[in-house]
Amino acid sequence: MKKKLLTLFFVVTFFVLGAAPASAVVNETVKVGLRYGSSALFSANLENAVGSGYEFGYYGEDRAFTSLGWTEETTISMTAAGPVYMDGSGNYASSVPSGGYRSLGEWHVQLDGFRSYEEALSRARTEGGWPAWVDWEYVVRVGGFDSQEAAEGAAGRYGGRAVRSSATGVIVTQTKSTDILFEFDCSGVTALGIRPSGQGTATWFKGCRYSGGFEYPRVTGGNLNVVNVVGLEDYVKGVIPYEMGGDWPLAALEAQAVCARTFVQGHSKHLSANGFDVCSGVDCQVYNGRGSGGASAADTSDRAVENTAGECIYYEGTLVQDAVYHSSNGGATEDGANVWGTETGYLKGKIDPYESRTTVPNGSYSVTYTAGELSWILEQKGYSVGTVQDVYVSEYTPMGNVKQVTFVGSGGTKTVSGDTCRTIFYSSTYQKSVSSLRFDINGSRSSGLVVNGTSGLASLEGAAVISGSGETSTLRGNSASAISASGTAVISGGTRPSGGGGNNGSFVITGTGNGHNVGMSQYGARAMAELGYGYREILEFYYTNITIG
Repeated sequence: MKKKLLTLFFVVTFFVLGAAPASAVVNETVKVGLRYGSSALFSANLENAVGSGYEFGYYGEDRAFTSLGWTEETTISMTAAGPVYMDGSGNYASSVPSGGYRSLGEWHVQLDGFRSYEEALSRARTEGGWPAWVDWEYVVRVGGFDSQEAAEGAAGRYGGRAVRSSATGVIVTQTKSTDILFEFDCSGVTALGIRPSGQGTATWFKGCRYSGGFEYPRVTGGNLNVVNVVGLEDYVKGVIPYEMGGDWPLAALEAQAVCARTFVQGHSKHLSANGFDVCSGVDCQVYNGRGSGGASAADTSDRAVENTAGECIYYEGTLVQDAVYHSSNGGATEDGANVWGTETGYLKGKIDPYESRTTVPNGSYSVTYTAGELSWILEQKGYSVGTVQDVYVSEYTPMGNVKQVTFVGSGGTKTVSGDTCRTIFYSSTYQKSVSSLRFDINGSRSSGLVVNGTSGLASLEGAAVISGSGETSTLRGNSASAISASGTAVISGGTRPSGGGGNNGSFVITGTGNGHNVGMSQYGARAMAELGYGYREILEFYYTNITIG
C-alpha cells in the first residue's frame, strides 16, 4: 500500500508542477535557481551569517516549510548520496580522490520504526549513526560500508537490515568532516529543504549572503540543484543593486523595483523543467541575495523596495507578463513584436529623449568582423551561406532600430529578423558581439533612408514631401528635419555602396545602446530621475497604457 500511495503522490505532484499557472510565485514566496543544469553541485556548503544552526525538512506545494529535524552546527554541507569520498582538504567527491581520503560509504545498516525525530536522534546517538527521513518515515542509519556484504555482516549486530543510499538521496554533514547529521530521500518526489534557525537570519552560500531557506532537488540522480526559497520583497531587494547601482537616484531604483517584482510574478519558464520560478542570472534578472556586503545592501535600494512594496505593473487589469527592461536603447525603444515576434500592447517602441541626458558607460560601440569570421559564426549557428561576401541591414523599424539583417555568401543568402539580428553576431570564440538593435553596417547595400520601416532611399535629394494641408514640395540637399510628438529629429539620406565584402573583406558594425531595446531603459530611467520625474512617470513613459498598483 505504501508504494501505491507513493506512486499516487508522485503522479499528483507531477501534474501540479506541469499545470503551474503563469504567475508561479506562491504565497509571496519565490524560488530562485542558484545552481542547476551544468552548474549543479555534487556538494553544496552553507554557513550561518546571522543566526545559529539549521532545520531539516521540505517545502510543500504551498511553499510552507515542514520541519523534520535540526542541528546546532553552523557550517553544513549537502551532498549527493552514494559513493562519497572526502580528501585531505575536506572536499567531497563521488570518485576516489588522489592522495589520502576517507570514505563515507554508500551501504548502511537501517533501523526502522521511529515515530519522531527526537526518538530517531536518541537511537542514532546510541549506535553512532544518524537520523534519516526516507519515504516519509523516520529511520536510523548506521555505518558507512563500501559493499553490501559488509553491511549485511554488520546488520545482525544492530538488529537492522542492509540498505544502499539511492540516486535521489541527499546527506547532510558537518562541513569538512565525515560526520553525517541527517539523510533525506523521498524518491525524488520532494526535495530536501534547509532553513536557518532563528529570526532575521542570513546564510552564506558561494560568497553571498541569502535570506530565506534552500532546497536541493535531485529528482533524477546526479548532482544537486541549489534553490533559494525567499520572500518576494527580500527577493526584490536582492535584485535591485545588481540590475542598477545601489547609489542611483531613488526614483530610478523604485521603477526598477516595480519592474523586478512584476517580472518575477509573471514568469514561470523554469518551473516545469527545474522546479523554480526564476534563475539568478541575466537570462532572468540578476540576483545575488544580500551580496557580500557593502553596496549590495545599500540603504537607498532597500528603501526603493520598501517604498513600492507590493506594487506591480498591470495592463488592461491583468498583471504584465513581460516587464522587460534593458541597459540602454541608444535613442529609441522598440516594439516587442519587432524583436520577439509577439504583439504586446504595453511594449511599444518610442523615441527616447531622456537617455542622452545622462552619462551612459559604453553607450556606443564599434566591432569589426572579417568575412571569414562571419562565415564561421553563421555555420556554427546553423545558417551556413558559404563564404560571406556581403552583410547589410535589409530593414529598419520606424523607430530606426534594426529589424532584418541579410547575409550574402557564395552558397546562398540568409535573412534574420528581430533579436536574432543582434544575437547572431555573438561569438565566444572571437570574443565579439553586437550590443543592441540600433546599429549600422559599414559597406551595407541598404543603408539609405528608412521609408515605412524599410531602407528605401539612398538620398533625400529630389524627394517630395506632403504637408498636413496637402501641399507638395521637393527637398534639396541630403538632410531635413521632422517634427513629432517627442520633438524635432534630423533625417539624413544615406548611400548605397556596392557591397561585395565590405571594406577590404571586413565589416564594421557601429551602434548605440546595450540590450534588446524593449521596455524600460535603465539609463533612461536614471536620466528621468535626475530630471525630477517620479517612478510612476518613468514606468508610464516606457510601458504603454499601463497602471501601477
